[in-house]
Amino acid sequence: MSNAASSTQPIHVIGGGLAGSEAAWQIAQAGVPVILREMRGVPGVKTDAHHTDGLAELVCSNSFRSDDWEFNAVGLLHQEMRELGSIIMAAAGDHQVPAGGALAVDRDGFSQSVTARLEAHPLVTIVREEINGLPPEEWDNVIVATGPLTSPALADAILKLTGEESLSFFDAIAPIIHADSIDFDIAWRQSRYDKEGPGGDAAAYVNCPMDKAQYEAFIDALLDGPKAEFKEWENVPYFDGCLPIEVMAERGRETLRHGPMKPVGLTNPRDPKVKSYAIVQLRQDNALGTLFNMVGFQTKLKHGAQAETFRMIPGLQNAQFARLGGLHRNTYLNSPQLLDKQLRMKSMPRLRFAGQVTGVEGYVESAAMGLLTGRLAAAQALGRDLSAPPPETAMGALVEHITGGHMAGSKFQPMNINYGLLPPLEAPKVDDEGKRIHPKERGRAKKRLQSIRAMAALKAWRDAG
Repeated sequence: MSNAASSTQPIHVIGGGLAGSEAAWQIAQAGVPVILREMRGVPGVKTDAHHTDGLAELVCSNSFRSDDWEFNAVGLLHQEMRELGSIIMAAAGDHQVPAGGALAVDRDGFSQSVTARLEAHPLVTIVREEINGLPPEEWDNVIVATGPLTSPALADAILKLTGEESLSFFDAIAPIIHADSIDFDIAWRQSRYDKEGPGGDAAAYVNCPMDKAQYEAFIDALLDGPKAEFKEWENVPYFDGCLPIEVMAERGRETLRHGPMKPVGLTNPRDPKVKSYAIVQLRQDNALGTLFNMVGFQTKLKHGAQAETFRMIPGLQNAQFARLGGLHRNTYLNSPQLLDKQLRMKSMPRLRFAGQVTGVEGYVESAAMGLLTGRLAAAQALGRDLSAPPPETAMGALVEHITGGHMAGSKFQPMNINYGLLPPLEAPKVDDEGKRIHPKERGRAKKRLQSIRAMAALKAWRDAG
């Protein structure tokens, strides 16, 4: 251990999910000791969604979404995190599974990798402990990264401190199916528009086709099936990025075939001249290729109804489920009122917050906020001035959103990263070679310019820090 590290008080990180793991890694890599506390692993302590005590366990999808940094905002966030030495992105790359243009991972291998790297770091101490209230006053540099499943005692203490009402929404989990129970005489492998993913695979998804009669019967079953009830949670709004399929169906019978069941960009090789009315897609969920998850099929159907209803899907009539879908409650802060640009609690600056509790939505966004708070906390411990990245970056744009980027007078809501959060650019009319860009392609060209600008700004921020 260096002299700087031995003379520096440790930073305390509460929560060993994606955000907390990333924060701890960034702190340690900066040469500052860190104590990472995770309640999973304490006898008798568990959450409604986790199944292991591994760090950075993925509880919903196994996808980090698009990995295209030039034309997709979440892909841009991936690349920014890679530039900053992200442990989450490194582990994702090491445990990637086929997913077309998306970055998906073997969830067990991914979690085990993050856990092993943190356990092996000489400046990281992992403590299995539940924090039942505000952190002790002698902890003067703390990151709270407890996520949507914050223990009730800590959540209550934070809410009493802020004086704000809790804002919550449901987060939904999609079912996982054993690959050998899929009927490949009906289903086929193909990525939408045959788009190759990072590994060159253009057939990463399993597709199950439906004609109109099958689709209508399926919608009826979704609408009529028994739903899980949540009583005191039932009036909590859903986040639009993770709607249960039956909620989408309630919004209109055609909603699903224009959403997760859209048939575009896919051709049934057994009947190529007939377009499917709707298609259900499954994505590989583990490195062995033995498990597939149902893309976009988060649900609050009761378990018995789930199996019966999903076996109505052609190709899944004999499906065996490794895990059925479910819902858990998410809680997040009214961050524009409560947090400063350093993501510190205005009323108690020794506390920083990271992850979904700040009002970002998604694995990557949560980990990105962990990365940033880790760097900010480490800079503070070392007596250095460091501000958040500029708003031209994806990471900086998220900070702007959660510290005041929402519409004035509107209710603050969680947000995925998207180009709409970045400062605008005028769409180019000519390309790099001076050739005219067709008006329909100018929006895509604009995204590329925003991404190029973001990466330049991110690198300048990194080098200056």
